[in-house]
Amino acid sequence: MADKELVHSIVIAAPIDAVWAEITKLDGRQRAMMDAILDSELKAGAPLHYRSPDGKRVFVVGRVVEVDPPKLLSHTQKLTMRDDPWTLVTWQLAEVDGGTRVTMRNSGWPESVDKLHKVDSTWKSVLAALKQVVETGDIGAGLKLQYAMMRAFMWAMPSGTKTENVPEPPAIQTGS
Repeated sequence: MADKELVHSIVIAAPIDAVWAEITKLDGRQRAMMDAILDSELKAGAPLHYRSPDGKRVFVVGRVVEVDPPKLLSHTQKLTMRDDPWTLVTWQLAEVDGGTRVTMRNSGWPESVDKLHKVDSTWKSVLAALKQVVETGDIGAGLKLQYAMMRAFMWAMPSGTKTENVPEPPAIQTGS
């Protein structure tokens, strides 16, 4: 059985360096990534976490697989809120007429995984928000409201999202 892969692509009307800066931003909220803070050294093998702005929760844990600025960021990923498998997320950026093409691949989903359409829908929303943030500097009122609701109900999130309960991601397995 083959693994499933989600692939989405979008053109952002901005230089490649501006798009790369937003995807790899370490010094503030990533508006497109549900207002999370990216915590990583962004070098191969380094742990990677998307944390709540107050640092008390971790939403995504993984390890950096490959970084080639400003064209490629690849990392393993597991959501702490659900029992999803470890997958691989790869961001590829390319200069095109009118801006930068961003292609996001989320691969390694087992054939048996259920409700992958929800993950797919989330990635579509993330790319649309990334486009809006890079092109306009802000997100829409709908996302602002969604993020405010998430912050208001942070206390109700599973205990597995608490920073102290999130284990270190496994090391990257290299070929033999």
